[in-house]
Amino acid sequence: MPIILRLDVMMARRKVRSNVLARAIGISETNLSLLKSGKVRGLRFTTLDAICRYLNCTPADIIDYLPEPEADDEADAGTRLRRFG
Repeated sequence: MPIILRLDVMMARRKVRSNVLARAIGISETNLSLLKSGKVRGLRFTTLDAICRYLNCTPADIIDYLPEPEADDEADAGTRLRRFG
């Protein structure tokens, strides 16, 4: 998936432990752990707001977008490599 969560990085920068953040924003440590690992399919804006307020950051500090190359782009790249490389 092209969405990458970097919550663990921001928590490390702010020196905030998982149990402290979970309690402060009102979610379980299990759900916070899933967020940190990126194993979630959704994130409520209220939760994102609470995280950003507590960590004093913006959504862009913890969410990144890296689009996956399309199949046509990969095929073109492979052709170019074979032709020129």
